[in-house]
Amino acid sequence: MVLGMVWAVLAVVWVELIRDGRHWLAHRFPKAFLGHYVHHRAYRQDWSWVSEKLYREAEWRNDVPEALTLVLAAVLLWGVMHGVAPSWGWSVGIPYALSFLGMALARSRGWATHSDFTHLPGAFGGPPTQWFVNRPYHWRHHFDNGQAYFGGTLTVFDRIMGTALSLKDKTVAVTGASGALGRALLTCLLEQGAKPLALTSHDRPILVTVGGEEREIPRVVWQVGQEVDLLDTLRQVDILILNHGVNVYGCRTPEAIDTSTEVNALSQWRMMELFLSQIKTNADIARKEVWVNTSEAEVSPALSPLYELSKRYLGELVTLRRLDAPCIIRKLILGPFKSSLNPYGVMSPQWVARQIIALAKRDFRDIVITINPLTYVLFPLKELSHSLYFRLFSRKEKPQSTITPAPH
Repeated sequence: MVLGMVWAVLAVVWVELIRDGRHWLAHRFPKAFLGHYVHHRAYRQDWSWVSEKLYREAEWRNDVPEALTLVLAAVLLWGVMHGVAPSWGWSVGIPYALSFLGMALARSRGWATHSDFTHLPGAFGGPPTQWFVNRPYHWRHHFDNGQAYFGGTLTVFDRIMGTALSLKDKTVAVTGASGALGRALLTCLLEQGAKPLALTSHDRPILVTVGGEEREIPRVVWQVGQEVDLLDTLRQVDILILNHGVNVYGCRTPEAIDTSTEVNALSQWRMMELFLSQIKTNADIARKEVWVNTSEAEVSPALSPLYELSKRYLGELVTLRRLDAPCIIRKLILGPFKSSLNPYGVMSPQWVARQIIALAKRDFRDIVITINPLTYVLFPLKELSHSLYFRLFSRKEKPQSTITPAPH
């Protein structure tokens, strides 16, 4: 029974991979899939129809042929695997695929028009989901970049192919841009077709080399404590990467405590909240993201107590904020890379930056890059347990005050 259920899940995943692979081919060879072009033309940005006639035509010319492909793939899988490992599970893909065919036929006739859940109009209830395709996730395929986000129901195909996030033409702001990792990220972003923006405290040009050509990155100069001055800039940003920080090493003076807390935690928190406060439309919810470099210090010693404390403080604030965030928030859990903050780092910042981009494009929400194998075990356990704790013992709404006002 258990093995049959495993095969049933694999049969469903197989059907979804075929759907997404066909979708990918439709964008690589558009002349062979003209019905898919009609599908894209049928919707406005708010998911309303351009016209009912065009919508029904799109269902007939795109969704029905797609569903027939799924039925054929499900039957083929059952025919092949039933002879290798006989089980009822392999047949589950057939009724699963037939359900899509039935609904596509009904929609093409003007019935069951609300059964296509990823194309329904209305306000988005939250950001793109990680494993299952919801409306904001699929919105990005139609109106952000049609060469990415191919998932129909599951995001497995996109995660494998690295198409779960497109950086092309996105404005990506990076704090700590003059540091080793900041420069490496700016370089990788340019290579991905993004429009990087350096947020730096240094009033000097930031130059990177891409394809043998030296490029100057547009920059905005700011100082810790003056985050509100960046509000107009942040309105134009699609992805904000919070990467600035300070390491006071073994110092434990009150001034060092204040500096570490201010730079490593509170400044990043304020900037993140300013950015989140500008997310107001469906397009903002679907497109905008925050990436926060909280460091491996969240769960491991960094031989710098104040660095650890401030980064853990930031990490816990981000974990809490994720529960109600209006957009995707990713954590960068990075081990020791060579930089001015850590001259003894063993990883190359260029290599770390490439891994960050590669994992983000596969929609990892917690991007762990380190040489310490324990972090890959400890961090997910910590993040899950603390997130559950915050969810159980805190709430979104403002609590009613229990303080009795003093009489006048």
